[in-house]
Amino acid sequence: MLAIIVPYYKRTFFEDTLKSLAHQTDKRFKVYIGDDASPEDCSSLLEDYKGTFDFVYKRFEANIGGSSLVKQWERCISLIGDEQWIMILGDDDFIGPNLVSAFYSHFDVFNTKTSVVRFAKQLIFEKTKTVGEVQLHPVWEKASDSYYSRLTGLTTSSLSEYAFTKETYQKHGFFDYPLAWHSDDRAWLEFSDGQPIYTINEAIVTVRSSFINISGKSDNREQKSRVVVTFFWFLVKEKQHLFDKKQCIRIMREYENAIRRVGAFTAKDALRLLPFYIKHFETRTFIAFVKRSVKSIIGKP
Repeated sequence: MLAIIVPYYKRTFFEDTLKSLAHQTDKRFKVYIGDDASPEDCSSLLEDYKGTFDFVYKRFEANIGGSSLVKQWERCISLIGDEQWIMILGDDDFIGPNLVSAFYSHFDVFNTKTSVVRFAKQLIFEKTKTVGEVQLHPVWEKASDSYYSRLTGLTTSSLSEYAFTKETYQKHGFFDYPLAWHSDDRAWLEFSDGQPIYTINEAIVTVRSSFINISGKSDNREQKSRVVVTFFWFLVKEKQHLFDKKQCIRIMREYENAIRRVGAFTAKDALRLLPFYIKHFETRTFIAFVKRSVKSIIGKP
């Protein structure tokens, strides 16, 4: 059975989440709501939805998401029973009424062939009160190609649109980056274990971009920028084997740009990247890297 995890903190849009769960045409799922010691009581809302779907509610006494969102995800996941597939749904996101039904109708196609399933996605922008187009994906897609599409701006990606096996979660876990920024991007590269991601395009997850969620906030840009440096170095150092030459070169350039956004690009940074530019040698790309590095190090305009 499918476990749907809802890490709860904000009540603002939570009823939309609950309503979408109640409206599922297939009830073969169980919801686990982990309340991160929220000051916004949701008990009356939950009372309204008793009997509409199977759920467990747990209020944690100490807030942990404020310092580590990943640890909050982990303790919410620890609530589940014998379910073998897991989905983490944001407390401001919601799912189409056929999502669970579509999951099971496709189950025999993807089961044992992948550890990561993705659904189509639609974005809601609270600031402008607009709705984006539904994002569809290849039915089968390498995790590296999926991430590269995100990197190059062809697609976006959100935690809520994925489901994954308990087995792969127990093997890899989510890496605890501050704000969980890029924790999900890293997870899909690792959780997939060399298998492609399977997409169910007929079921939609609606993801909200608003002033109250991490993605929509602007007061944490510096912290996010530092995480980006760490994440791209991880890709350069540990995951280049997943990407083709063109993709690797783009990732290395993104790492350079990330460093420059938080400070100076130093000789140490250049020497760290040099072996990777040699490994993926292209004359024009290599010369451009050397010129950029020299310019940054000696400070010439």
